[in-house]
Amino acid sequence: MQDNDPYIWLEDVQGEKALEWVEAQNEKSLARLESDPRFKTIRADAAKILTATDRIPYASYVAGEMYNFWQDGAHVRGLWRKTSLDSYKTDNPEWETVLDLDRLSADEGENWVYKGRDCLAPDYQRCLIRLSRGGGDAVVIREFDAASKSFVEDGFVLPEGKQDASWLDENTVIAITSHGGGTTNTSGYARMVRIWERGMPIEEARLVYESEQTDAFIGASVFRDGDDTHAFVQRRPDFFREQVFYIDDSGNARALALPDDVNFQGILQGDVIALTRSDWKAGGHTYPGGSMVAIDLADLIAHKAEPHMAQIFTPGDGQSVDSAGGVAITRSAVMLSVLDTVKGKLVKVEKSGGEWVATMLPLPENGSVQIADAGDDHDVVMLVAESFLRPETLYLIEGDQAPEAIKSLPARFDPAPYVSEQFFATSKDGTKIPYFLVRSKDTAFDGTTPTLLYGYGGFEISLKPDYVSPLVKTWLEQGGAYAVANIRGGGEFGPRWHQAALLENRQKAFDDFAAVAEDLIAGGLTSPEHLGIYGGSNGGLLVGATFVQRPELFNAVISAVPLLDMFRYHKLLAGASWMGEYGDPDDPAMRAVIATYSPYQNLKADGEYPEVFFTTSTKDDRVHPGHARKMAAKMIDQGHDILYFENTEGGHAAAANLLQRARLTGLQAVYLLQQLKDPQERKKASAE
Repeated sequence: MQDNDPYIWLEDVQGEKALEWVEAQNEKSLARLESDPRFKTIRADAAKILTATDRIPYASYVAGEMYNFWQDGAHVRGLWRKTSLDSYKTDNPEWETVLDLDRLSADEGENWVYKGRDCLAPDYQRCLIRLSRGGGDAVVIREFDAASKSFVEDGFVLPEGKQDASWLDENTVIAITSHGGGTTNTSGYARMVRIWERGMPIEEARLVYESEQTDAFIGASVFRDGDDTHAFVQRRPDFFREQVFYIDDSGNARALALPDDVNFQGILQGDVIALTRSDWKAGGHTYPGGSMVAIDLADLIAHKAEPHMAQIFTPGDGQSVDSAGGVAITRSAVMLSVLDTVKGKLVKVEKSGGEWVATMLPLPENGSVQIADAGDDHDVVMLVAESFLRPETLYLIEGDQAPEAIKSLPARFDPAPYVSEQFFATSKDGTKIPYFLVRSKDTAFDGTTPTLLYGYGGFEISLKPDYVSPLVKTWLEQGGAYAVANIRGGGEFGPRWHQAALLENRQKAFDDFAAVAEDLIAGGLTSPEHLGIYGGSNGGLLVGATFVQRPELFNAVISAVPLLDMFRYHKLLAGASWMGEYGDPDDPAMRAVIATYSPYQNLKADGEYPEVFFTTSTKDDRVHPGHARKMAAKMIDQGHDILYFENTEGGHAAAANLLQRARLTGLQAVYLLQQLKDPQERKKASAE
């Protein structure tokens, strides 16, 4: 492996030498960026937007009330609060605070970051609250009484860990934890699923299932289906395969005969609802990959050779079900967020007269439609519709009623001068790659427009036309153009689009991204001097690999919380869980493939690279900050220009609160302006 790697000491997250290096790089980068006169203005504008009190307070419908988690300038860590549905529909809801995270952090001397909760049906007053120290994935789980607004004395508590827990009943929890004598897998996640009775030490809780040490992770879910409650365990060997177990009344885990590449979604009216990732042949019928199916749960439990099943929705040409949060099951329907040439639609699927019927619901077109909230014990659904230039609008669906717009985000800038368009670039192998472009209507196509290209291209995650962020708002107002590439590896066209860039085909994602960059240049919008790229996490790998391979195309690169050393990614924190996406570097065949694109290994001292801005977080316990640290250190030693900023907290988001996010926005915007706009301004001034 890399025993002789001179930069491996930077993988010591809290090592004195490593932290000294981080401090020195932060000091140098901040001195340049924060001294720019534009920084304070941009940060203040971002903070104003992010903490504005007129934002939509997205909420969950729970037992007739609306629960919301809210952060603003006065509540940096946040408030968990509630109101009635009728009050929520008004312009000024009357909120009642349930839990104040700022006060809790001050009282307990902790930097708590709220990571959600699981509350006990049907009244949802007893909750298991997840709290993170500094924003990492590891959480403390504590039982909370929402009625008394206090943590339960001698209640369920799990010390910090990468873990989860859900209610089975008021005295029983299903917990996935390494506490109580368990161990973690190679990715650092808990392996053991236990049924834990109130008052019982976790060590004595009944072991239901233990996953393999090499598995990516394991999950447990509890669903309500009418008057019935069903619990399941999902073993994930990797991100895209799963084995589903049903927890019977005796607490035994019984395997269900489902293909290992289906995406299990839940239960509705006695049927398992699942999304297929490949063609599934059963009972003389083929269920196409990317379609939604319903399989009789009783038949699966009984291990019938041919369980009763039905195809409930099949996307048309250019369509896909958004697999990342685009499926919700209510008491009587399946709600699907469907992409149609990367533009959102909402489909409601119901069983009527024994047949499944799909209905397209009326919502604004040419944007994105996302399911904001739904529950399996009611038929109240919250949706959000938006586009690059159209602010978010929140829609309420109650039962069979049509979607009702109940809240809208005020416009954060004047959209009139801008236009949003969709184009297609041609990749190296001839594949047409869609991308969105937002620009001024009077843009001069003379190759001088400062342009920011964003991409991700992994894990079946789709990039949709969402309302502009504070960074993009600033960029557009400064005369820039913004492009979003829908490259292979994402889920924009379903499983096939994702699978096209998996494992040995990873290079296709980088080729697609470069093709979009080339199209922006060929069309006369911009030029390499004025073109920058931005990506985070897997997107950080994307921009890292692309600038190393095609440095002549760009003059700015933001690589945020990135993967970069692909020879060692599987040995760092949660990295082993991603081998289904990237492959195993210890396998000689995959190592040879990875060697062709891994940014860290492909850096050259004599390469002519654009200046790169790396950002990460010391508290990122998902993607190790060592990736960004090592890449930056190697580039510095080779004589290349870089900027580096590592936030001390924030987890994989690299920001623990809204004000930290505003600061990061300011740093990124100033860097982009300095790299892509200022050279043009200097040329104009010189010519004059």
